[in-house]
Amino acid sequence: MAPVVTSVSPAQGPPAGGTSVTLTGSGFTGATAVRFGPSLATDVVVLSNTQITARTPPGSGTEKVTVTGPSGTSTQNVFFTYTTVAAPVLTALSPASGPASGGNTVTITGTNLTAATQVLFGPNPATILTNTPTQITTTAPTGTGTTNVTVTTPAGTSNPLPYTYTTTPTPTITNLNPTSGPTTGGNTVTITGTNLTAATQVLFGPNPATILTNTPTQITTTAPTGTGTTNVTVTTPAGTSNPLPYTYTTTPTPTITNLNPTTGPTTGGNTVTITGTNLTAATQVLFGPNPATILTNAPTQITTTAPTGTGPTNVTVTTPAGTSNPLPYTYTTTPTPTITNLNPTTGPTTGGNTVTITGTNLTAATSVKFGINSATILTNSATQITVSAPAGPPSSVSVTVTTAGGTSNPLPYFYIAAPTVSDLSPHFGPATGSNTVTVFGSNLSLTTAVHFGGNPATAVTVVSDSQLTVTAPAGSGTVAVTVTTPGGTSTAGTGNPYYTYLGAPVLTSLNPSHGASVGGDAIVLTGANLTYTDAVTFGGAPASFSAISDTQVVATSPAGAPGTVNVVAHTPAGNSNALPYVYDPA
Repeated sequence: MAPVVTSVSPAQGPPAGGTSVTLTGSGFTGATAVRFGPSLATDVVVLSNTQITARTPPGSGTEKVTVTGPSGTSTQNVFFTYTTVAAPVLTALSPASGPASGGNTVTITGTNLTAATQVLFGPNPATILTNTPTQITTTAPTGTGTTNVTVTTPAGTSNPLPYTYTTTPTPTITNLNPTSGPTTGGNTVTITGTNLTAATQVLFGPNPATILTNTPTQITTTAPTGTGTTNVTVTTPAGTSNPLPYTYTTTPTPTITNLNPTTGPTTGGNTVTITGTNLTAATQVLFGPNPATILTNAPTQITTTAPTGTGPTNVTVTTPAGTSNPLPYTYTTTPTPTITNLNPTTGPTTGGNTVTITGTNLTAATSVKFGINSATILTNSATQITVSAPAGPPSSVSVTVTTAGGTSNPLPYFYIAAPTVSDLSPHFGPATGSNTVTVFGSNLSLTTAVHFGGNPATAVTVVSDSQLTVTAPAGSGTVAVTVTTPGGTSTAGTGNPYYTYLGAPVLTSLNPSHGASVGGDAIVLTGANLTYTDAVTFGGAPASFSAISDTQVVATSPAGAPGTVNVVAHTPAGNSNALPYVYDPA
């Protein structure tokens, strides 16, 4: 199969040729020629079956790019355009100065910088790190004094910009901290001074130290091994500093005087504190033949995590100065934990509630599981553990406690889904409360409390898992009704759980206050708290009406016998006061 060319990058370059391009496609293995129109490319390198690099020949206009291989020549329409490229122009150097030793990064800004072939600092070429049409980054070469920086591309050489090589002063050191250390080395030594940037070596006598940090005024090192008193020096590209004395000291053999505790489980894992002298830089703590994990290490105290073991054994500490005397430690068999009670035995699916576990042999619990999920242990004694329950789906799970002695028997714990409130009936009631409200929702069977805003309802009766009846407390305004169960407290995020407290309706006037006994007159009732009026009666007879506002209702008088009757408005907050209305004789 003949080669296939899918792209050339870049797709344009100067008429003089010489642009380095990459061809992408397939079937390139064994390619014998790359042409730009009729002209052969130079420096052709077949990188793989899918990629070739080459340099463009001279040309003009737009030429088709082809690859010839053992099976023929590509036919795809992939083109390269010869364009006149402007000479590069430099506008800025950053920084505009640097050390005579070079090696620092210099950013060159300008225009027409694409395909730079050379960057010179005076006569010396710099290493090009990145190259875009407007910016080049380079590693500056060595040099002295002030010199010109230029960029060369296939379109020519740029204008020069000045760059100054600066002389770096010799380093000086003024202080070592500490000024002494063990013959084994390994301790951190801080060196203070001036002109310490780019330190290439720190010597303690003939021995090199490991450089940890390096700033112009401070170096931290890890001291090498050594003996006696020796000189510390710092070397930078500008030279070697003055010496400061450092003394290697002989470290006495460690001695241990106490273990706390002196016993522990055969499974290990408990923390043992070792007290003594000369314990700095401990390299190993052994419980018999078994190494312990060192947690903290000070000159007079080490804390460790005990390894596994059996029976009585000896504990020793090893430092670079030797191994300490032994102290006895006894491995004891730990009984299996037993749990007898959970309080509470239910909780929300979100977890986070505190559960108290009672039992025996609960010391040093390593894990408390609710099913497969781990709880956070808050307190732990031999007979009681308190935990923060993990989250879990609505279900029954087994709670177990694990110690070095094993895993306890299980006890059941129930995750309860949080309740929801979807609706109320009614949504309104008197500010004095005491009316019955039906609460609709889900997961209501285990309801322990119902609140109207912050006020608790009374006479809570569970009708079903989706319905409650309660006696509303006193209150004011519009509040959210919430239900609390062992699964948590409902939120107001779904449904319509809102309840509005209403003031009792009040009538202050009727206009007109009399009318025909055949009825049909429009009567304006004026007063307060009338927005939710649900009935108007004239002497007990219902009238049709419309609540206009919180202070006005318009009713149509029903027929009535001549004489005076009481007009009453009713809302979910109760009946208003009565006002007299006179039916006139026909």
